[in-house]
Amino acid sequence: MQTEVDTLWEYYPPKAEKNMAKILKIIQEKNLILRKKAEPVKDPNSAEIKELIADMIATMKDANGIGLAAPQVGVSQSLFVVGLEDKNYVFINPIVKDISDDETLFEEGCLSVQKIWGPVVRPKKLTIKAVDENGNPVKIRAKGLLARVIQHEMDHLDGKLFIDKAEKIYTIEGQRS
Repeated sequence: MQTEVDTLWEYYPPKAEKNMAKILKIIQEKNLILRKKAEPVKDPNSAEIKELIADMIATMKDANGIGLAAPQVGVSQSLFVVGLEDKNYVFINPIVKDISDDETLFEEGCLSVQKIWGPVVRPKKLTIKAVDENGNPVKIRAKGLLARVIQHEMDHLDGKLFIDKAEKIYTIEGQRS
């Protein structure tokens, strides 16, 4: 039996918070937007970009990912987020500098290439310059997993996927190529 209070909720549901992040659909590998070079973000301080950043972080976390580029959610703009060690990084219009000669081989996967993984060689260290979520210029010297994730997401901004660089491709069922 429904009470009067339950009935009122049907007609007057609580309003969602104004800035509540949404979970976005993650584009999969067959979609051509993933093969297109992303356009620069014109106004990093716009409300639309701030909303996109919040939505991308929520989407990345919901998918148990550690990085997500704007093209992966259908937005061809030069922006990506990284979530590592309880810290979120935002990179708008990033430029990678000072890539180390030392390389490492490590297995990668991708939220846009489901149930597939493969070993990829990448430089161990790099320096990245970008604009953060507050419109401030940032410069980060990254190494290890952070450097790898940055390179993986930068590839998305250039229209490349990790499967283009992997030495071999594996699926849950076995070897793909």
